[in-house]
Amino acid sequence: MIKSYLVNNSHKHASKWLVLAIDVSITIFNFFLAYAIRFGITLDFDTTNMWYQLPIVAGLATLSFLVIGSYKGVVRHTGMRDAYNLFLSVTILIALTGFLMLLSRSTLVPELLNIPVSIICIHYMLNIITLTTSRLIFKYCYYYIKSKLGETSRILIYGAGDSGLITLAAITNDSNRLLSVFGFVDDNPQKKGKTINGIKVYASDVLTQSFVTKNNIKEIVVSIPHISKKRLSEISDNLLKLPVKVKIIPAVNDWIDGKLEVSQIKEIQIEDLLERAPINMENQNIKKELNNKAILITGAAGSIGSEIVRQASYYKYKNLILVDQAESPLYDLQQELLSKGVTNFIPIVADIRDHQRMETIFEKYRPNMVFHAAAYKHVPLMESNPCEAIKINVLGTRKLADLSSEFGVEKFVFVSTDKAVNPTNVMGATKRVAEMYIKCLHKTSKTKFITTRFGNVLGSNGSVIPLFKKQIQKGGPLTVTHQDVTRFFMTIPEASQLVIEAGTMGKGGEIFIFDMGESVKIFDLAKKMIRLSGLSYPNDIDIKITGLRPGEKLYEELLADTENTLPTYHKKIMISKFDDNDCANVKDKIDDLCIMNLFNQDHQIVGKLKEIVPEYISNNSTFESIDKKNKGNQRKEQKVFV
Repeated sequence: MIKSYLVNNSHKHASKWLVLAIDVSITIFNFFLAYAIRFGITLDFDTTNMWYQLPIVAGLATLSFLVIGSYKGVVRHTGMRDAYNLFLSVTILIALTGFLMLLSRSTLVPELLNIPVSIICIHYMLNIITLTTSRLIFKYCYYYIKSKLGETSRILIYGAGDSGLITLAAITNDSNRLLSVFGFVDDNPQKKGKTINGIKVYASDVLTQSFVTKNNIKEIVVSIPHISKKRLSEISDNLLKLPVKVKIIPAVNDWIDGKLEVSQIKEIQIEDLLERAPINMENQNIKKELNNKAILITGAAGSIGSEIVRQASYYKYKNLILVDQAESPLYDLQQELLSKGVTNFIPIVADIRDHQRMETIFEKYRPNMVFHAAAYKHVPLMESNPCEAIKINVLGTRKLADLSSEFGVEKFVFVSTDKAVNPTNVMGATKRVAEMYIKCLHKTSKTKFITTRFGNVLGSNGSVIPLFKKQIQKGGPLTVTHQDVTRFFMTIPEASQLVIEAGTMGKGGEIFIFDMGESVKIFDLAKKMIRLSGLSYPNDIDIKITGLRPGEKLYEELLADTENTLPTYHKKIMISKFDDNDCANVKDKIDDLCIMNLFNQDHQIVGKLKEIVPEYISNNSTFESIDKKNKGNQRKEQKVFV
């Protein structure tokens, strides 16, 4: 019952007029007490003057409190600012009573209102002490009742620095939940055993299951500013073994009006552990490159395309032409941009395979830059539908590249994938063919053709992380294709900025490789996500090994066997160096591929893909038979040669 009352009524504040009345009452009592201290508790003196002076002092006190507004603060949230306001109010009161004393010594005010200097000084000190103390007593009584009589969530704050103190204040001042901070945890041995605001600091080695259970700890909030991904991962690995919820505070830049709110403290997500360096939107190179440019973005409603749009919208471009065949996502992006006050853009529903439609768009808007992010990217689906993969990833890219060259586009930036490296699937092979085509086209065109290549992005459509989240919500099991499968991960904002950055630095003909960091074992990722959900593996949720999907690799690569890299001025962007192809031969074969694709003969067109991309060897796919046939033909040729 008490818990219910506290929760349901914690948002209600005592009336400010009640607070004012209490403050004035305390001031009146203190005035009486000042006389008692000065003349003795027996009040063995003429009290006539005191009784005349009391209503005057009460009136002056009311005036001073009203002027400063010290009565307006929420008592249970009393802090230094409230104490300062009380100090100002009491100081104004003593100034007014002192002024009254001076007037009483003249003929303007009756002598009986002459307040002795000693009474004024004692009254001043009593007011400062008692008014501030009363606030603190009310505050701590409230939290004592709240923590002792209600069912509270006991919390540990990991980090006893300035950020930890801010987190403590945010939790203490929250009125929506019954929360109690049990202690701080810090890695600094010099802080061990000390207290901060009356709360004990523990060493990190005390965090055991028995300690958490014994002290009924429900949550641990990691409150360390500028913590690295590696360090956060180490801490979380230890905390997730405990029967507690693990939470984290947001970056300082994300605080509401520079103030941390409890509502912003969220349970730690897998994205937090895989998060990479924050993106700096004030990039002078990009600013100069995009200034007053008409920018066309294909796949504008997709994961990467939409983020390129968002980041480009920060700069002073001429206009943004947003092209996508997906109507609903494009509409959502349109509404998002309008809600942010971005109006200088043109959303266009169009299919990049439609040459006439795209030609009309180029003719009308005359783009200076093209970011080509439209693609079919789901490996198993494209393995079953190679004709469609070629239509979009090869034919669509070729049409866009040709139009860019024809209409004098300054730069064409192609978003490729690490699956184009030594491809084992149709999707990767089609992206590799597209890379080869624009590399060849660059040699004969005034347009600068630039390719960017990177791995998986966190939270993108079809990414493994959203899939795992859905499976956890359904109670599992989580499906992993192989226990040893690994993948690179990059955040969508970082990948998109690096695409724009590469487009800025590109001179044409390069393949830019992004630093993807360390690869992540998907099986370990699945186990960590289960623990982040407050569950355990395999007791609560199991992980099922389903086997590699058609065309899937155990691990991804960013460089082919024949490639190496050169550094750029950006530490996360490198340039791939590889042997040039016979462009005339490549273009002829791509022309043949596009014609063959019209007949929808899967094995024939995949065979042609393998002819264009010799390193394309199918894995766990029906098209492995083509590789066996090709290998058999090679052996026959070798025997004939011998």
